[in-house]
Amino acid sequence: MGKKTLWTWLRPYLLTLPATVGIGLFVVYPVVYLVYLSLFKYNLLNKAKSKFVGFDNFIQIFSRGDFYQALTNTVIYTIGVVALTMLLSLLMALWLSKRTRFNALVQAGIFTPHIISIVSIALVWMWLMEPSHGLLNYLFKAVGLPPSPWLQSSKTALLSVIIVSVWHGIGYYTLIIVAALQSIPPTIYEAAALDNASRFKVFWKITIPLISPQLFFILIIMTIGSFKVFDTVQVMTGGGPNNATTTLVYYIYEYRTSNIGFSAASGVVLMAIIGILTFVYFRVLSKKVHYQ
Repeated sequence: MGKKTLWTWLRPYLLTLPATVGIGLFVVYPVVYLVYLSLFKYNLLNKAKSKFVGFDNFIQIFSRGDFYQALTNTVIYTIGVVALTMLLSLLMALWLSKRTRFNALVQAGIFTPHIISIVSIALVWMWLMEPSHGLLNYLFKAVGLPPSPWLQSSKTALLSVIIVSVWHGIGYYTLIIVAALQSIPPTIYEAAALDNASRFKVFWKITIPLISPQLFFILIIMTIGSFKVFDTVQVMTGGGPNNATTTLVYYIYEYRTSNIGFSAASGVVLMAIIGILTFVYFRVLSKKVHYQ
């Protein structure tokens, strides 16, 4: 094998080597080590008491009521955030799709929350939602509505966290949809106008199919991100009150020192749930996505 032939054969592998090493170190190895830890009863405070327990951690997970409560909270949070964000982002994108200076200014404004630290945002919203002297309850009282306990009640705490998450991400996803709308050729709408198609029919039969790749991308990214929510819950509620906002990642976080094996097993379960959801999305919805 000549030098030129050898270089031609090696070049693709050498060019992809840095990325391959990075994926191996920061993706494959952590996943494998997570599965390994899930098979042990492992205490960081006293490693001498660590022992191999096989699948006992997984059996324990599925026999505990607090795990199912955390799973239920996560599912409710994910459905709420994904549905509200996609709906509001689509409506705002339709409003801002025209290329004007005013729309450009509004787009910059609604994108601002996305570049601000979620910790800062959560602290501001905690002040807004303070039951006794928060701005939101002050506005409620001004229009004759009863005040809300917001983060102080197990009935409204999860909804409050959902509101903050939607507000934080809506600008980013709106800009993605705006870019998709602006990429649609005007000639398509002109042809529909010649056929006297109604606005609803144009929206449902033309606009939605043409921006379906972006909507599908948003659905996947938001679902994965919502299942991994932690920082908002940690800052605003600490999983309370009465575990009403304890999500799966926060549930994993609570056992990080006392029983990291159980925590790792919970992480494996979360990884499996996200993997199954992503697979279902691609199997069910990918056929309905229209790529230009």
